[in-house]
Amino acid sequence: MPDAVVLLSGGLDSYTAAAMVAAEGYALNALTIRYGQVHGREVQAARAVARALGVRRCTELELDLRGVAASALTGASAVPKDRPIDASIPSTYVPARNTIFLSLALAWAETLGASDLVIGVNALDYSGYPDCRPEYIAAFERMAALATKAGVEGGRLRIHTPLVQLSKADIIRRGLALGLDYGLTHSCYDPRPDGRACGHCDSCVLRAKGFAEAGALDPALR
Repeated sequence: MPDAVVLLSGGLDSYTAAAMVAAEGYALNALTIRYGQVHGREVQAARAVARALGVRRCTELELDLRGVAASALTGASAVPKDRPIDASIPSTYVPARNTIFLSLALAWAETLGASDLVIGVNALDYSGYPDCRPEYIAAFERMAALATKAGVEGGRLRIHTPLVQLSKADIIRRGLALGLDYGLTHSCYDPRPDGRACGHCDSCVLRAKGFAEAGALDPALR
């Protein structure tokens, strides 16, 4: 069973992407990063999701980006609520986050002798982040072929993005078909003091829309 390194945030998308790749026969190695986000709720969810997925290895890294990557998610400003979601890049964009995260996942993959990375990016129902687009992923794969020992020696890194062209509703349908427990996940950018979702940030709005369109109830709200 080949190894794959999955960037696991504890959110709905990364959980579903990991499960889809596991269903293809890959052994998962979960990498969760504490990057200076303003709350730790998603890291707790990532641990629960990793247990549910039965990952082969699980690593948490501390990498505080607050000094170099200003974002509402790192405390530079308030998380926007109830805004019209369009193609503009919102204040919740964390500069270079996916580039940094994929670079760390790439390093671990080389160490493990793995050729596959997994990331739950989505180019349809998303908040306008430039590092969620297919052309970005393709460019990173080309860079990895040039920048790694494995690439120079003829190996080929593949970045799995099974959600990239799916709507949020379709992502949820795929996950439910795989038997995933979305009650384990956390998507909110600005949870309440008790850890419950705010219901008003972009992530909450997109999640609610997805469950409604999928004709399913969100177990995280029960």
